[in-house]
Amino acid sequence: MKAINKKNIITVLFILLMYAAGEIMLRQGIIDSYIEINIILIGINIILAVGLNLVTGFTGQFSLGHAAFMAVGAYTSAILTAKFGQPFTVAILFSAMAAALAGVIIGIPTLRLKGDYLAIATLGFGEIIKILALNIDYIGGARGFMDIPKYTNWTWVYFMVVISIVVIKNFINSRGGRACISISQDETAAEAMGINTTKYKILAFVIGAFFAGIAGALYANYFYFIKPDSFGYMKSIDILVIVVFGGMGSIAGSVVGAIVLSLISLFLQNIPELRMVIYAVILFLIMVYRPQGLLGKGEFKLKFLKRRLA
Repeated sequence: MKAINKKNIITVLFILLMYAAGEIMLRQGIIDSYIEINIILIGINIILAVGLNLVTGFTGQFSLGHAAFMAVGAYTSAILTAKFGQPFTVAILFSAMAAALAGVIIGIPTLRLKGDYLAIATLGFGEIIKILALNIDYIGGARGFMDIPKYTNWTWVYFMVVISIVVIKNFINSRGGRACISISQDETAAEAMGINTTKYKILAFVIGAFFAGIAGALYANYFYFIKPDSFGYMKSIDILVIVVFGGMGSIAGSVVGAIVLSLISLFLQNIPELRMVIYAVILFLIMVYRPQGLLGKGEFKLKFLKRRLA
């Protein structure tokens, strides 16, 4: 128990030091507004990728509708903060719950499917959400939802990233998480051992949707303006690329993948005519020479820090 407590204390101290360093650099102007925008986007992408990794990497369910849950969270938060004047804490909670509910609604009928059929079904769900957003005038329709209060900042994004990683990591290490991993390894064998595969697939889907809703709320309340096209199938593919690039079945891989791909995209902005070509070539080379992703199934270790503090 002493070792466990010591490990937890060191981890919490490291998390708080990272937050304090970021906050100081923001207040001192070392991190300007342009860099801050990219840091916020990286944080949102980490939350999305970690949630999708639970569904795709750990449970083995090929989903292409993750951006739809982000859209549900974004529009829910926008409505609550812009039209009803609710505090961001309430908006982010309801956004996560609305996305989780959407996960239940789509998960029950579709997660009995497998492989390409599941991908097509979730892709269809994403397009349904997009079309609904385009045709509902109350949320702006095709014009988009404007004048959303800006509540998202470094503090919100940082701690939401930490919470998403901690919750999903603990779930993976739980009995339910082990059941999800067994489903990804061999669903038939898992069923033969008495595991309710549909139940755990839906559970993973709902947890992933829950955090996608949080990411959507953070996105909406940072950029003032959202539109249905921001949550199309290409956004779902972007999130999937981060998961595959970092490593399927690795939380650390999702974090590294989100950071590296965001930085690559940032550095290539000065050559827009070649940006997507170079981006695609980099992804191609990684998939050919490192098909398991940058980290494979590896996770972060703080052994060096623990030795220094011991």
